[in-house]
Amino acid sequence: MLEINVMALKVIVLGPPGAGKGTQAERLARECGIPKISTGEIIREAVQVGSELGRAAKATLEAGRLVGDDIMIGIVRERLARENARRGFVLDGFPRTLRQARALDGLLGDQDPLVVLVIEVPEDELVRRLQRRRICGACGQNAEAIDLSSNVTCRRCGGALVPRSDDSVEVLRARLRVYEQDTRPLVAYYRERASFRAIDGNRAPEKVHADLRAAIDSVLGGQLDETCRGMRAESRP
Repeated sequence: MLEINVMALKVIVLGPPGAGKGTQAERLARECGIPKISTGEIIREAVQVGSELGRAAKATLEAGRLVGDDIMIGIVRERLARENARRGFVLDGFPRTLRQARALDGLLGDQDPLVVLVIEVPEDELVRRLQRRRICGACGQNAEAIDLSSNVTCRRCGGALVPRSDDSVEVLRARLRVYEQDTRPLVAYYRERASFRAIDGNRAPEKVHADLRAAIDSVLGGQLDETCRGMRAESRP
């Protein structure tokens, strides 16, 4: 069982591709001084470190297959056991399946409430957003949705931003169908919990973030600001 501080803030951010969950998760984690844990990042890290699970994930990816539940659960278990997750975390991209959700419940036990947020955006708006995404052709850095009428370059290296190869309308709608099939059942799994909140993501990012914070605050009984202050203070050397 993971040992997590009683003041920990544990948050899952769910939502379809293009809903902005990664951006919102990153901002919340930064404000509260806790790690944002994204599955893509921890898989790459596990592969780079060469752990047993990392080697298994690398072999799976090189064979062109998706990383299965057993490997994914093991990698997340290792990540959540680290010291810097003791104060809390924001999960982005996990769980993706009901089996992963049940495994996460088993890992966390009955300590603090697991705040589950789903960002909801209409499909047509998701497709519009995803078509505006760009990636740096030089360093590979992902960019937020941009104004296509302006000449925007990569903030990291100044390289030209180009469309992502997987952001055609057909591919985008296929990815949204996969979300509905595989991940949407998670919403039903969590919906009856007192710590579940749905957020209208079809608005400006600042408004979405304000509503996200208000939703977490309501779960914590108005203690979000105090909790975040405590976690930031605890994270200082």
